[in-house]
Amino acid sequence: MTQTFTHDRALAMARRVLHIEAEAVAALAEKLDGQFTRAIELILSCHGRVIVSGVGKSGHIARKIAATLASTGTPAYFVHAAEAVHGDLGMITREDVVIAISNSGESDELLTIVPLIKRQGGRLIAITGNNDSSLAREADVHLDAGVKEEACPLNLAPTASTTAALALGDALAVTLLDARGFGAEDFARSHPGGTLGRRLLTHVRDVMRGAAEIPAVAESTLLPDTLRAMSQGGLGMAVVSSAEGRLLGIFTDGDLRRAMEKQGDLRIMTVGQVMTRNPRTIGAKRLAVEAVEMMEQHKISQLLVIDEDGKLIGALNMHDLFRAKVI
Repeated sequence: MTQTFTHDRALAMARRVLHIEAEAVAALAEKLDGQFTRAIELILSCHGRVIVSGVGKSGHIARKIAATLASTGTPAYFVHAAEAVHGDLGMITREDVVIAISNSGESDELLTIVPLIKRQGGRLIAITGNNDSSLAREADVHLDAGVKEEACPLNLAPTASTTAALALGDALAVTLLDARGFGAEDFARSHPGGTLGRRLLTHVRDVMRGAAEIPAVAESTLLPDTLRAMSQGGLGMAVVSSAEGRLLGIFTDGDLRRAMEKQGDLRIMTVGQVMTRNPRTIGAKRLAVEAVEMMEQHKISQLLVIDEDGKLIGALNMHDLFRAKVI
């Protein structure tokens, strides 16, 4: 029989699901005990990999937990229990720790491979919703992920139980991350294609324009000639340097506007009269995100890059940082 759809019924059902699942996760905190810390110690002392396995919905949860572990400093991968009994068991060695996930704790595929794992010396952590299950009894460590009820109104579809198992896996991963001293830069190295990776792995030297690309003029250069040099450079700026190559200042679009406000004859003004002396600079080894912070703090759109000796080696502007997807 098809139930009549109403907005009120739909919202009530959705809220019920979220409340049940939130309560299931909150209840896990009270269940944590020495078994959890034993699981952490077991994984920290592991000389191999963490293998996460399950079937059905638990298999999907296992795959996600393996991915979270791997991205937070604990080498891990997923092995489907059904494939393990057909050859993939060879991927598991005696140096590994296996995390087996099953709400009932009676999954035939997992129970088939457990004796083989233990025979070769592997260690087993079980995450189940049944403390008295076969899998819980066989495990070196058992983590209780049992829930009072599923969010499914029939109490059949794995909902609250899979959410609880996933949350418990996240608790393992984050606790291990903390125990290993895994930081933001470590995370960036395992996520080089992401936004965080770009922000933490991109340096000024990776995005700057080289010194040869920067328009450079003498302090005595007239403004019209300086403007022509700026236009050719495409950076919205020109560097002012001495005959010996020493950096004297910078001339930007902002300096041009300020020069116009003086109401003098721009045709006979020299760049030295209106340039900005002691411009902001940054080292090539600094992070590109630091260049962004400096530009925003000082409300500038260009930045000169110098080496350890203070010699000009490059420059960058906001467009360069946008292209590099640092901002």
